[in-house]
Amino acid sequence: MLQTAICELLGIDYPVIQGGMTYLASPELVAAVSNAGGLGTLGTGNAPPDWIREQIDLTRMLTDRPFGVNVMLRSPFVKEVVEVVIEKKVPVVATGGGDPSRYVPELKSAGLKVMPVISSVASSKRLEGLGADAVVAEGMESGGHIGEVTTMTLVPRVVDSVSIPVVAAGGIADGRGLIAALALGAQAVQMGTRFICTEECIAHPRFKQRILEADSGAAVVIGQSTGHPIRCLENELTREFLSLEGKGKASLEEYFRARKLYSGVIEGNVENGLLMAGQSVGSIREIKTAKEIIAEVMTEAETQIARLRRHMN
Repeated sequence: MLQTAICELLGIDYPVIQGGMTYLASPELVAAVSNAGGLGTLGTGNAPPDWIREQIDLTRMLTDRPFGVNVMLRSPFVKEVVEVVIEKKVPVVATGGGDPSRYVPELKSAGLKVMPVISSVASSKRLEGLGADAVVAEGMESGGHIGEVTTMTLVPRVVDSVSIPVVAAGGIADGRGLIAALALGAQAVQMGTRFICTEECIAHPRFKQRILEADSGAAVVIGQSTGHPIRCLENELTREFLSLEGKGKASLEEYFRARKLYSGVIEGNVENGLLMAGQSVGSIREIKTAKEIIAEVMTEAETQIARLRRHMN
């Protein structure tokens, strides 16, 4: 069995973590990933604390394995959400969408494991100093909010800069990605887009079909001019936004206020909704269970290790 130190740290069987995708990382998906030996992560987005409390309770009804909660730092309820995860003694807290420095000491003092998503070496070093247990180094190939550095470049730089475990994220969807991440010094991978095309994910079937039909170039970046770029599947909305960006009239806040993400991924408005997805769409061609995906990732990784050993002899 291919295990790393982060498996012991998080109490999981396999070094595979599911990203906390807003709207999509529901208790059904999270529990399925955790029951399969990985780490499922609830997505909270801008949801109010009472709803998040309910989601944690529902997840615990579906699994007795460790799972995480992603705290979105741009949420208007972020302080209350932090209070909820502490109250509920969530095993692992991931953070995204901002700087979690002010919350890490509080979460650590409550006995929770903290694993922020970062996109720079400076952030990883600062958060290690504050007590983070691990960091997720997310490259620009990922879906949703992205940084400026690729996974291949970012991960080894972060690994060389901190002593805590590093999780590689961005553009990873199979066992070859896991082996590549381990070769770069990471101890696990985080996958988001791959888990959208699972039987347990509540994404609309039309969104899942778009992913199955897409190639890597279909995952475009919008919002560069706003300072908060996001990667999503190309459609009428992205083309409209890019046109407005060219005229200096684009605002992502308007799209989020209009719930364009919910419209796209949950309601299936695949032309005029936001379809957050990463460049790994080019390698996803089937809908499977979370258990099947994790098993395939691990089997492929072990096969690749054996192949490399044969080539080295």
